[in-house]
Amino acid sequence: MALDKPYKDIPGTTIFDADQSRLGYHLNQFCMSLMKAGNRARFKADERAYLDEWAMTEEQKQAVLARDLNWCIRLGGNIYFLAKIGATDGKSFQQMAGSMTGMSEEEYRNMMVAGGRSVEGNRVIGEDGDAQAHRQPQGRAGRKGSQ
Repeated sequence: MALDKPYKDIPGTTIFDADQSRLGYHLNQFCMSLMKAGNRARFKADERAYLDEWAMTEEQKQAVLARDLNWCIRLGGNIYFLAKIGATDGKSFQQMAGSMTGMSEEEYRNMMVAGGRSVEGNRVIGEDGDAQAHRQPQGRAGRKGSQ
């Protein structure tokens, strides 16, 4: 029985759900292996040989070699695991996030300090700005008839 996934309508967003977790299991396990200094050294010495020790798809290996984090995410990578690749390369999370948005580290930092990315163009497909802005939470106070 397939689950309804209304979040699939968020433009440019891959939600890390159970399906993505299964898809990226070996990719994420590889990333976690980089927590050990010996594994980081082995990876840096011969990245392809180290990747070939993991039951990842060829496409996942290519995404890692290209350091294309958006590609890795589409292939089941979780950003918190993928951060281990960046750390192995001596990159900060801010540098990694900038690379994922096509911005320099400074541009990304400035955008975040200014309040983040605009919601325009980043809503659920088909949802207009007024509906998004006025949506009530569905907790106790948000339910019709609750007091």
